[in-house]
Formats: sequence, C-alpha cells, structure tokens
Amino acid sequence: MEEFRFLIDVNLPRFFSLWNNAQYIHQADLGDEWSDTMIWQYAKAQNLTIITKDSDFSSRILLHTPPPKVIHIRLGNMKMSQFHDAINTLWPEVISLNKNYKLINVFADRIEGIT
Repeated sequence: MEEFRFLIDVNLPRFFSLWNNAQYIHQADLGDEWSDTMIWQYAKAQNLTIITKDSDFSSRILLHTPPPKVIHIRLGNMKMSQFHDAINTLWPEVISLNKNYKLINVFADRIEGIT
C-alpha cells in the first residue's frame, strides 16, 4: 500500500489526532507567513498532498500535473467537534481516492475526485 505524506495548510487545525503522525506536516511548523507559492513549491519538492480550505490550491492544481496533489476541505462553517467528526468519518475514503486523483473535494455529503 502506497503511503502518502501531507502538508496541512495553516487554515486547518494544527492539533488534530488524525493528523498527528509523521505523515502529516502542519504549515505552522514551517512558517505561518509562507505564501501560497512557497507552500506549493515546498509540497512539490517533497511530493506532498496539500490539505486545505483555500480554493486557490484547487484552482492551481487544475492547471498543473502533480505533485503536489490537493485535498480541498469544503465542509463550510461548523464547530470544531463537528469538523473532527466529519473528517474522521470521511478520511478513509479520501485516502483511498488520493492515489488516483490530483484534486479531491471533500463536502459534508460527498467526496469528488478530479483527474
């Protein structure tokens, strides 16, 4: 089974048990002030998948070939406990789709993979 590595954008929780292992790097550990271009270049060089709520990365991946890949979290506004519950429920399918798609859009009611 292929093991993926991920870069979590600064707009997502830093302390989240699901993402608390060596496969996950939080942008805050690299530098809060990084531009989107710096994040993109780092993720590309390290062959990472960017996890974000920022639509800029979704737009960018549509014009490029991975790496990096992008997982766009599009759950809307919700309490942190609801966010954790949703991601914990959806994450196995997201990981499964990450192998075959360059962009994965994660909604509360569905997950879309885009090649």
